[in-house]
Amino acid sequence: MVENGLVFGVVAVVTIVVAGLFSKKLGVAAPLILILVGFGFSYIPGAPTVVPHEIVLLGLLPPILYAAAINVPVVDLRRNFSTISALSVGLVLVTAFGTGVILYLIFPDLTLAGGIALGAVISPTDAVAATALGKKLGLPPRLVTILEGESLVNDATALVLLRSAIVAIGGAVSFWDVIGDFAYAVALALVIGLLVGFVTVWARSKLRDPVLDTAISLAVPFIAFIPAETLGASGVLAVVAAGLYSGHNSAKRFSAQARISEKLNWRTVQFMLENGVFLLMGVEISAIIADVLDKDLSVRAAVEYGLLMALVIVVIRFLFIGPLLLVLRRRGDQAEERQSQFRAMLDRLRGRAEGDPQLRRRQDRAERIFQRRQGDLKQLKAEGFGWRGGIILSWSGMRGVVTLAAAQSLPEEIPYRSQLILIAFTVAVVTLLVQGGTLPWLIKVSGIRGSDRVADRRELAELLDEMSAAGLAVLENPTFTLPKGEPVDEQVIERVRHDTLLSAESAWERANYGGGSAGIAKSPHQQYRTLRQEVLQAEREALLEARSTGSYPSRILGRAQAMLDLEETRLEQIDNPSGS
Repeated sequence: MVENGLVFGVVAVVTIVVAGLFSKKLGVAAPLILILVGFGFSYIPGAPTVVPHEIVLLGLLPPILYAAAINVPVVDLRRNFSTISALSVGLVLVTAFGTGVILYLIFPDLTLAGGIALGAVISPTDAVAATALGKKLGLPPRLVTILEGESLVNDATALVLLRSAIVAIGGAVSFWDVIGDFAYAVALALVIGLLVGFVTVWARSKLRDPVLDTAISLAVPFIAFIPAETLGASGVLAVVAAGLYSGHNSAKRFSAQARISEKLNWRTVQFMLENGVFLLMGVEISAIIADVLDKDLSVRAAVEYGLLMALVIVVIRFLFIGPLLLVLRRRGDQAEERQSQFRAMLDRLRGRAEGDPQLRRRQDRAERIFQRRQGDLKQLKAEGFGWRGGIILSWSGMRGVVTLAAAQSLPEEIPYRSQLILIAFTVAVVTLLVQGGTLPWLIKVSGIRGSDRVADRRELAELLDEMSAAGLAVLENPTFTLPKGEPVDEQVIERVRHDTLLSAESAWERANYGGGSAGIAKSPHQQYRTLRQEVLQAEREALLEARSTGSYPSRILGRAQAMLDLEETRLEQIDNPSGS
């Protein structure tokens, strides 16, 4: 038995890699291929066809969500907070109650709480499918952010609602009990997640070994998930909060080598776990069908009801997002009006702040808030997606990993349990195959475009210019000396100045033409490294300032940070080639 499990484990890894390779050549998303391949695997003699839902919910979901959360720019979440909140909370509740009522009317022995429980199972979109397809298909960055933010948070909403519905199945529970349980689960999860993020970031910042740092990083999602679930909070939301905090503070607190190592390792973990879940979905379909047959229930009826529920959730999503876009457009106009009023207030404050230190400090704070708001308005206006984006957003509601695991957590005493599980799986598979399979065609027909590569190159060059200016200011300091007080050779200064300008000059060339401490302190090489590190530090501070004001898109900030990390890593390897 153990040997069979190991064999199929190795086969699964190879299958995932092959599917990832061929999906790019075929133009078909890997999750779609893996579901079909997994279904074929399930008929191989000796193949495991049942995976306990605890393995997915407790073992796979936390690292999957954490891997996604550390790569989501917090500034983008803040800018789209109202949209993400409406989709991840409001739409989940509407979908769960809407589908729950329909199921309650269809099945005579099913209670309303039981119907809502299954509604909660099929209501959250999948963090894997939506964003993986969106990024590969070149969707606008704002759309990808909304889809990713929605799918990260709506899992918590759905699972808390499912828990409340299961409690209601076993006994009476009031509406206010559900509201109180939801508020408690969310608030405590945020506290635990942020606390875990703060403590682990502090601990990791004290480590200088990327291997040790990554080892702690791999444990963070479980450090956040386990105490949250033990205390009755949402473990999923705690993991997301810890991941967002860690990812946002990595630029300030971690070494360049640690960031590069963590990014590579988590991308590998994310790739294997995400795709492994879809393989599991395919493998379990035959076992679910067999369970329905064993209980002498109609498989055909369950599949038909699953198709009906898939249609219902698509219709609900379209009906919800249409008015939401109108509200967001009106709020955008109102934000511009408020910004104009803010500007007028700031102009008056500037005139009164002369000679008054307290008013001057107020002015500085107001200036910073104004710049951040201005950056938000600029990026939201530049990344507006209109009705085309609304159609894509409405059609991108694929279901996946949470539906897979949550369906199997339905209590044994609930009527039609096997049939309800098959309905949930039908919804997940159909939305992945139909919506995911037709999304590339819909994107092409709608004419929606991703970010402008030429404009991105120009913005990157502008940001590098700002960073270079901050770095060159270090070289203009006539009192600068090395750590032991030695003066810096003028030729070394010129060499560092040349290298500082090199990245920006190269970026402008690509934008315009479309191209893609060991050693002796007095030695020129050591002087160069010391001075170059000072310049890089100044450039990083300029980058963090640009991020805090929101003056550049997060994708541009990410590319600039990656360039700094590579340069810092190169210097660290020169100083310490053994990596010890």
